[in-house]
Amino acid sequence: MPFSLSPAAVWPVIMLFASNIFMTFAWYGHLKHKSSAIFLAILASWGIAFFEYCLAVPANRMGSEVYSTAQLKTMQEVITLIVFAGFSIFWLGENLTWNHAIGFALIALGASFIFRG
Repeated sequence: MPFSLSPAAVWPVIMLFASNIFMTFAWYGHLKHKSSAIFLAILASWGIAFFEYCLAVPANRMGSEVYSTAQLKTMQEVITLIVFAGFSIFWLGENLTWNHAIGFALIALGASFIFRG
């Protein structure tokens, strides 16, 4: 499938990035507030995840016009790693090492095979 910059090709990527930001906060944001009750963390996570779904579902529906399902899933996983790396550094204050970078790069390399014709 040739690369295209059509709105149907670009908007799903933008929406998947935004949905991943919500999902990363839903799954890991509470780790910065470990003293709060677990049921509050769960409720907050569910509330945040709602917005993730509001972006991910239409992104996948729109993206399926341009990308295969395997490509959409692969794209989402690579976006997740990018978002998670930034989140770990800027929200949780964790350091990423060269081992993390190499591991993420190998995953991205493997993912690139999904987009080969």
